[in-house]
Amino acid sequence: MPAFPKFKPLLPSLSAGRDVGLAELGLRGSRRLLQTVATVYPRALKWLLQWRQPTPAELRELFEALGATYIKFGQFIASSPSLFPSEYVEEFQSCLDQTPPIPFTTVRQIVEKELGNPLEAVFASFETTALASASIAQVHAARLASGGDVVVKVQKPGVREVLTTDMNTVYLLTRLVELITPNMDRDAVAGLVAEMYQSMIDECDFIKEAENLRVFREFLAASGNQQVIAPKPYLQASSARVLTMERLYGSALTDTAVIDSVGIDPGESLFHALNTWFASLTQCPFFHADLHSGNLLLLKDGRVGFIDFGMVGRIQPEAWQAMFSLFAGVSQQNYRMMAEAMVTVGITREAVDIDALTRDIAALFDGLNAMDPAQVLENRGGDGINGLMNDLGNIARNYGIRFPRAFTMLLKQFLYFDRYVELLAPGVDLFHDERIDLMLGR
Repeated sequence: MPAFPKFKPLLPSLSAGRDVGLAELGLRGSRRLLQTVATVYPRALKWLLQWRQPTPAELRELFEALGATYIKFGQFIASSPSLFPSEYVEEFQSCLDQTPPIPFTTVRQIVEKELGNPLEAVFASFETTALASASIAQVHAARLASGGDVVVKVQKPGVREVLTTDMNTVYLLTRLVELITPNMDRDAVAGLVAEMYQSMIDECDFIKEAENLRVFREFLAASGNQQVIAPKPYLQASSARVLTMERLYGSALTDTAVIDSVGIDPGESLFHALNTWFASLTQCPFFHADLHSGNLLLLKDGRVGFIDFGMVGRIQPEAWQAMFSLFAGVSQQNYRMMAEAMVTVGITREAVDIDALTRDIAALFDGLNAMDPAQVLENRGGDGINGLMNDLGNIARNYGIRFPRAFTMLLKQFLYFDRYVELLAPGVDLFHDERIDLMLGR
């Protein structure tokens, strides 16, 4: 077997003072490598003996078994229709990021070590049962000794080391990706790995997340936005591996059973959330890049809470304009506009034949026998924008168009928003309803 490559260009991106070199991973890294091989080997042997590539479901199950790094990569596949075939994009929509919690004794040790004080010196109370547990961290409810209900996000042991070790097994990951997309440009795969690595390392730095919270709260205050709130970070009770934040009491925006009982119009709150997010594209240094339903809380007073700022994206104005033009082209059935937007926002090695791309997009819509946007979405068999973007992604790949990470982050949010609108405000046109301003802050 070829030696595992050492991806030197990735290592400098680690946070200053927290560098984890591949040669220094020690016992923990070696154990992780053995676990990875033990998990992959029987499945890979089965596929080789049967002389076939894994099905989308088999690959998703493998990624979930491999843990945090591969779960994140699976979620990236789910939001990247321009890079991966539609059957894999659809299958990885269900890639889960829920894991068993670590014991409270371990949580106590981490918090006390990071904060340099006994737990009781910082918190008046600290719930021993986690509110939620994901691959990178878990969250506990607590109350500060100085007063105030908070949630405490605690990073699980060895996460950074696992992520870095997994990058040393990227040879295997690359081979799996090539099984899915045999014609993929190797540079594209390397770029994807580098982006994924940086994104995951950023999620492990809770100091950055606390700063994201502070900046976003400043953005809300500066714009006079009183309909959306983000939790206040408590820096005196936080570190790179522990983040203490104001606790927001509410329900997931899509939890209609709870919302109906409090008599709030979730559609109106959704419009506030959408306009806030669109405004952040031009008025805030970053946008929230992971607004799944669990990260949008509807408070009892009708305000919407944005939580979990570990994953954020940054986009240049021209890229957002191209993204807007793409969706506007879908809405208007303007195939030329869609083709030009795809080329503008995409990364290509060679010049793209705009006329040919326009004809292929037109053929797609003709094949759907669609005369208006609503009919397009209906004819996608319930897949909505997601299914349509998968089809457009297939066309983009044929022209060597690869969309950058920021675009896929934006696309993922549009897929979320499409589902929220369908659930909470059925019949509303995301592109033409006067209550939604996609270009807010121009």
